[in-house]
Amino acid sequence: MSIETQKETLGFEAEVKQLLNLMVNALYSNKEIFLRELVSNSSDASDKLRFESLSDAALFEDDPELKVHVSIDKEKRRITITDNGIGMTRDEMIANIGTIAKSGTKEFLESMTGDNAEDTKLIGQFGVGFYSVFVVADKVTVKSRRAGLTSEHGVLWESDGSGEYTIENITKDSRGTEVILHLKKDEDEFLDDWRLRSIVTKYSDHITLPIMMHKPEETGKDEDKKEEKKDKKIEWEKVNKATALWILPKKDIKDEEYSELYKHVSHDFQDPLLWSHNRVEGKSEYISLLFIPSQAPFDLWNREHKHGIKLYVKRVFIMDDAEQFLPNYLRFVKGVIDSNDLPLNISREILQHNHVVTKIRSAVIKRVLDMLDKTAKDDPEKYAKFWEAFGRVMKEGPAEDFENREKIAKLMRFSTTHSDNEKQDISLDDYISRMKEGQDKIYYVTAESFLAAKNSPHLEIFRKKGIEVLLLTDNVDEWFVSHLSDYSGKHLQSVAKGELDDKVLESEEDKKEEEKQKDEFASVIDHVQKVLGEKVKEVRITNRLTTSPACIVADAYDMNMNMQRILQSVGQPAPESKPIFELNPDHTIVKRLKSETDDDRFSEWTEILFDQSVLAEGGQLKDPATFVSRLNKLLLELAG
Repeated sequence: MSIETQKETLGFEAEVKQLLNLMVNALYSNKEIFLRELVSNSSDASDKLRFESLSDAALFEDDPELKVHVSIDKEKRRITITDNGIGMTRDEMIANIGTIAKSGTKEFLESMTGDNAEDTKLIGQFGVGFYSVFVVADKVTVKSRRAGLTSEHGVLWESDGSGEYTIENITKDSRGTEVILHLKKDEDEFLDDWRLRSIVTKYSDHITLPIMMHKPEETGKDEDKKEEKKDKKIEWEKVNKATALWILPKKDIKDEEYSELYKHVSHDFQDPLLWSHNRVEGKSEYISLLFIPSQAPFDLWNREHKHGIKLYVKRVFIMDDAEQFLPNYLRFVKGVIDSNDLPLNISREILQHNHVVTKIRSAVIKRVLDMLDKTAKDDPEKYAKFWEAFGRVMKEGPAEDFENREKIAKLMRFSTTHSDNEKQDISLDDYISRMKEGQDKIYYVTAESFLAAKNSPHLEIFRKKGIEVLLLTDNVDEWFVSHLSDYSGKHLQSVAKGELDDKVLESEEDKKEEEKQKDEFASVIDHVQKVLGEKVKEVRITNRLTTSPACIVADAYDMNMNMQRILQSVGQPAPESKPIFELNPDHTIVKRLKSETDDDRFSEWTEILFDQSVLAEGGQLKDPATFVSRLNKLLLELAG
């Protein structure tokens, strides 16, 4: 049965058009990576065929030996990369090459700077290496047939990279994918056999799939030998080691080889920041090779995108993105796990309930956390780079991994009032080492921005007493502190929730003075409570302010205003809890309020003070126009 040609000319997505133009410029000085990307894609296609064949051996058809062939046609100026992997259908071809099915595409393109070195990093970070072919080719032809389909289900895709591509059905006897590059006029260097061999050796030596190229012909002088060569059948030879790098002893592996394997498994263009290579023998036998990227990928915050590492069983590829071996807060970790104990036909569902996986997972998490801890101690500069890229993700850890909560907390870095610097570079151990004598709490404040946290009125008494406070401004911080109630025996306490009860903040004399002021201002407190009514849970005298007249705080077990704002920003319902309104009896405005006899003016001033406190907390006024009107009226009175 034949299939209609159905030839179509389609336009690339707008994002793809923009990306093609950017890549040609950004990768101009690093053109050779096109071959690495194509070979890596072929390797992935072969791995996927191996995995699917575990449940359907017929997918191998009559060609069970998986290989990649790279050939050169100097006369036609072509390079052809052919694999016999899983192949693609017409719809898969359009989805995989004609579009960028990734979240964050717009942000990625907006991040492109025009600086070629920086843009090259971003391209690798986003994982769109196929398009690098247009750096060296003015036309690219892709032929493919998916394993398991008949020959008439082949597909041909072709484009010159200018904005459109054609796609049509063809007859293709062999399964897999063939990519033909029609080289640009000034790219003769890639028509040299030894040049391509050197690229394969440099970037793809570690790939377990054999990469085949034409065997070099023997040189001869006489005409008879030339005639023999014309009739001689082309011979192929393997040009890479095709050995799984991770099974080799660590002493036999160069740093450059580790880096190239990382780039293969992650499709990143940059070297990894850290890696850990370990062989475990005993009750459970496996090898783990884990990498920490040097920068965060664009899909790091996309919950729908699969994260995880490559799983092999006895050197046989089983699956990509095996997320069962790492918790979500370590989703940035890339690498390989090769187990001798798992069955070859294991599925994602079985992985979730397998005791071997549970043991490996526990050991791998410990391995990653220990690697990070060692880096933090031995190379603070490198750890600072890690924290800048992945700190916010790590803060998800205490909520997700209770068993390792203390280890994760030890790795945290924060901004604090010690330096008043926005850079997060202070650990909890650093904080504890500077605690005042008798201090038993780690204090923190949460806010929407660094400046809002740094200038929060809740810090006034702490700055006066010289007590350090963590400045938490990442959205994830609210979840972080809600799941880390203590560290190293010290309780974490918000400076903006509940009452402050710490002997390092108040002496016995301070407490006596506070009780005296409560009696003196009892009538003021009652009057303010009546004016504000249902807006507040309580009005009371404060012991946390020194220069501000008033502030609002949350009750000890209520949701604070910052958390309410975060939930509302993502469309989640937030229970509205009433704040506690605190007055500073030593402030001139509050003293003036105490002596005010005009009820209307008392009410006006009270409302202004309350609204100011809401704004200082980073909140929004329900009636900003009335606040402005009251403020203008007060200013006119003062001016008059």
